[in-house]
Amino acid sequence: MTKFLSFCKRNCLYLAWFVSLVAVAGSLYLSEVLKYEPCKLCWFQRIFMYPQLFLLGIATFRGDKRIIPYVLPLSLIGGSISIYHYAEQKIPALSKVLPCTIGVPCNKDYLNFFGFITIPFLALIAFALISILLWYGRKEEEVMELDTEESLGF
Repeated sequence: MTKFLSFCKRNCLYLAWFVSLVAVAGSLYLSEVLKYEPCKLCWFQRIFMYPQLFLLGIATFRGDKRIIPYVLPLSLIGGSISIYHYAEQKIPALSKVLPCTIGVPCNKDYLNFFGFITIPFLALIAFALISILLWYGRKEEEVMELDTEESLGF
C-alpha cells in the first residue's frame, strides 16, 4: 500500500490533471455529442471543473506543486455544488429550494446507472478524486508547517 501512496504523492498533479481531463471530455461528450442540455447547476460545476484542466495541465508540465492551494478550493466548491445537485435529484423536496426555472430542470436524470450513478454523482467523484490527490500531494514543507501551527495552537 505504501508504494501506491508514494506513487500518488509523486504523481498527484498528473493524476489530478488526468481526472479533470476525463471529466471535461465527458462533460463535452454528453452535451455536444449526445446533445444533453446542461442545467443551471451543471453549468456551475463546469465553471469549477474546466479551469482545473488548464491550471493542472500547466502545473503538471512545469512540475509546480505551488498550484495546489489555488486549485483545491475550485475542487471543494465544485464538489459541494455536486453534492447539492445529486441530493436534489434523489430528494425531490430539494428542487423547491433552488428551482431551475429556465431551461432544463436540475433534477432531470439523463442517465442513471444502478439506481445511483448520475451525472452529478460522476462530477462529485471527479471533484473528490482531484481534492484527495491534491491534498495528499502537497509539499512536505506545507504539511510540516501545518503540523507545527496546529501544535502551537494556531
